[in-house]
Amino acid sequence: MRLPRVALKYWREYRAALAFLLLLTGFRSAWADWVYVPTGSMNPTVLEGDRLLIDKHSYGLRLPFTLIHLTQGEGPRRGDIVTLHSPADGTLLLKRVVGLPGDSIALEDDHLIVNGVPAEYERGNSAELRELVAATRRSDPEVLRESGASAPHDILLLPGRSARRTFGPILVPRGMYLVLGDNRDNSEDSRYIGFVPRRDIVGRATRILFSLDPDRHDLPRTGRLLEPLR
Repeated sequence: MRLPRVALKYWREYRAALAFLLLLTGFRSAWADWVYVPTGSMNPTVLEGDRLLIDKHSYGLRLPFTLIHLTQGEGPRRGDIVTLHSPADGTLLLKRVVGLPGDSIALEDDHLIVNGVPAEYERGNSAELRELVAATRRSDPEVLRESGASAPHDILLLPGRSARRTFGPILVPRGMYLVLGDNRDNSEDSRYIGFVPRRDIVGRATRILFSLDPDRHDLPRTGRLLEPLR
């Protein structure tokens, strides 16, 4: 069947652009992408308005536009900040990997226990509170430095907010991962959506590309340009 003359004309004129768009979207689907952060579930590490670079190929190269792995890649590590599809409704989420397959995980009053070993806590950097959006600052947040379970990083507590602060110990099943938000009292994570299958983990967030402050009409935040995540 031959294409109509008009369709053939448009195909000849725009096929290069279409091929470029296909390659670009395939690259973003399988290799690397960037995401916009709309919520504060990873405060204070990640803020509302951050744009993050996502490394998708380190966990195994995928067939573009699918969840099918073409290569094995490395497994997510405890402490990685990852994008994932929620097992509950498929929503794309950003969380920190806390439990690997076979780990025993517990939380006692927001304090993490991994394989029977409690994480260590000390007062975090209070300067980070100034970067939070106004609605969160009004909740009298507290920053703690968590270490021992993974690389040291700050977490946020909201003492006045109702949250599930204690659970477990529970055993992470084979092929599954347990994830939590750094904003421990305001995060829809494994406490609510359950374990995350390996196939639903899309990529690792590696750095903040840039950040726009929603409290200041999306003006750029200073000090958050190409900042590595940890």
